[in-house]
Amino acid sequence: MTANHRSPQTKRSWRWTGSIVLGLALSGCGDDRPQALGTLEWDRVALPAPAAEKIVRIDVREGQRVQAGARLLQLEVTRTQSQLAALQAQAKQADDVLDELRTGPRSEDIAQARANLAAAQAQAADARAYYTRLQPLGRQRLVAAADVDRARAAAGHVDAQVRALQAALLELERGTRREQIAQGESAVAAAKAQAAAQAVTLDKLDLTAPRAGVVDSLPYRLGDQAPVGAPLAVLLVGDAPYARVYVPEPIRASVRVGQSAHVFVDGREQALDGTVRMIRSEPSFTPYYALIGKDAARLSYLAEVTLTGSDAMQLPAGLPVRVEFAQ
Repeated sequence: MTANHRSPQTKRSWRWTGSIVLGLALSGCGDDRPQALGTLEWDRVALPAPAAEKIVRIDVREGQRVQAGARLLQLEVTRTQSQLAALQAQAKQADDVLDELRTGPRSEDIAQARANLAAAQAQAADARAYYTRLQPLGRQRLVAAADVDRARAAAGHVDAQVRALQAALLELERGTRREQIAQGESAVAAAKAQAAAQAVTLDKLDLTAPRAGVVDSLPYRLGDQAPVGAPLAVLLVGDAPYARVYVPEPIRASVRVGQSAHVFVDGREQALDGTVRMIRSEPSFTPYYALIGKDAARLSYLAEVTLTGSDAMQLPAGLPVRVEFAQ
């Protein structure tokens, strides 16, 4: 069939298809404003597990809006309470030792040291007298030379004991050194700091919302025991959502922080106003050093556009968005 003998139905179909293609071409030529694609997001706050304890109570559900300070869930506290009690007892012991150092030696200890010194001095006098008597007998060979040597050694040993007891008595009489008191104070401070840290951990076992927001996720269920650092709850917080988009390289130079933008959310015909709050300086996807020529257009730069207006507060996270930047 030639072009001049086409049926009327075929001619109408061709005219309809041609009008669609022409409309798309005109719309593509007319809409040349810089735009980027991405998703709608909220600021997220993750609450990590402070200890590997079992979840014994959950007070909220996913999707629930909570105020700052609201209880979210409770972990088992028995073991942490026992550890805190042990650390508090150690801190009390260190504090008592410091008080003893500051008070100094007791008068009874000083009296006992003096008595021990007197006894040692008496033994020393007796040992020296015995050695003195034994010396002439040794010179006359009336006693063995070994006996004289043992008497001399015994006298020297007792004299050394006397000097040691004299030094110990002097130490007690002068009291505790400043350095010992400083060491005691440091030990008390360390013990109290450990107890305070454990008290903070105990307090964190009762998880509360740090900010007002919406409970986005509760990864663990009642009875689970999450490892330390695992997120027990994730909150969506902030005054307004933001569009997380990737700016193509050809329009990167025209996008700046503080610039106005129009955000088109999937499922809504009306655009929302927004402001660029952040744009990364480093590209994503293909590294810049591996690109030349036209391939540089494959680069993208992560940007965030804050939405304004009361309508944005009701939008959930994860919706596809398209952002047009004001020129």
